Formats: sequence, C-alpha cells, structure tokens
Amino acid sequence: MKINRLFIFICLSVSLVLFSCNNSPKKTATKTDEIIENQSTNMNAQPLFDPAALGEEPVLNIETGEGVITVKLYKDTPLHRDNFVKLASEGFFDGLIFHRVIKGFMIQGGDPDSRNPKPNAQYGMGGPGYQIPAEILPQYKHKKGALAAARQSDAVNPEKKSSGSQFYIVENPAACAQLDGGYTVFGETIGGLEVVDKIAATKTSANNRPEKDIFIVSIRPAK
Repeated sequence: MKINRLFIFICLSVSLVLFSCNNSPKKTATKTDEIIENQSTNMNAQPLFDPAALGEEPVLNIETGEGVITVKLYKDTPLHRDNFVKLASEGFFDGLIFHRVIKGFMIQGGDPDSRNPKPNAQYGMGGPGYQIPAEILPQYKHKKGALAAARQSDAVNPEKKSSGSQFYIVENPAACAQLDGGYTVFGETIGGLEVVDKIAATKTSANNRPEKDIFIVSIRPAK
C-alpha cells in the first residue's frame, strides 16, 4: 500500500511507508502494449464508460496480466467509490503495474509513475495530485480480497486521508488485520481471488517490486 513506509518487513512491527525496454528479442504487440501506447489518448478522450450508469455498488473487472479480479465497491464509502470509478472511466489505471507485492500480505498498484515502467525503478510515490478524506468504517475489515486505499503515514497525515489513486488488495487477512481502523476499505473481491494469490506469489526484488512487471490492463464495469 503505498502505505507510506507501512512495513519494513511483514513480520516486523508496523513502520509506515506511503502509500521496458530490454535487450530481449522483439515480441508481437500485446493488448497491454496497446493500452500503454494509447494511454495519453485515453486520458484526454471521452469517458470509456458512463459512471452515472452504474449502480450504488458498482462491480468492476480489473484485468491484469495474470487474469481478471472482479471487485464490488461499497456504497457506504461514496467518496472512494466515485473516485475509483471516475479514474477507471478515464483509463487512468490502464497500463500501470502492481509496483508493490508482498506474499502473505497484499498486492498494490495505482501509481501513475509506473506507466512505462523502467527496470529497477522503485515506485509508490505518485498519484493524481489530491487525497481523499478517510471513510474508515468498523464493519469493513481487511478480509481476504478486501480492496483498500493506500495512504501516507500518520506522522504527515493524521487525518488518515487516502491516496487519490493507489490501492491494495488483501492476500492474507491475518497479516493485514493490524491495518483495521487505519485505512479505508472501500470494496471487496467477488471473483478472481486465485489471481490475487498468483500475483502475490510472484518473485520480487528487494523493494517488493515484481521482477516481471504485472500490468493492470484495464478496469471496466463487469458485463
């Protein structure tokens, strides 16, 4: 989570953290490649779908390089719900990577700086230029597949405002239980938990970035 300096290591006590080109043979262009190439156009174009046409608890498909994760957004957290849907409708998330992955904990994405990711670069400080007021509700815990907003640490963010775009999905609820009451949980996974587990199990570098980039291809309303 971009959980600003959230964990130095999962088994240690909480220490909050915010929140390619290579020489291999040329590959055939993939859907992900096309999404990245067209991102600037999408961001300036008409919305990819009408947010107003969705229900109180929208269901969205997060298409990733490892499969589809289907999430439902809560009506009880309308600021986070509406912001997530708006960004998705603008193509904001398309072509970003899961820049922070910790097996036995969570997977995190939504940093716009990770578009067109550079080898060995560390991401997790970017956003759309604003924060969202906290909507921390006691009924929404960090259960398996919970969708929550990353944020800066209490030291610089005592109001627990959320990042404008960075989000994380819980892989291990036992490890994430200590986050209850500290971060806004605004949705849950209703399909594709195996994809969350697969992403969480990927091999990562010392800074928790997957060695092989895992892209968010798109986030769109579920059919």
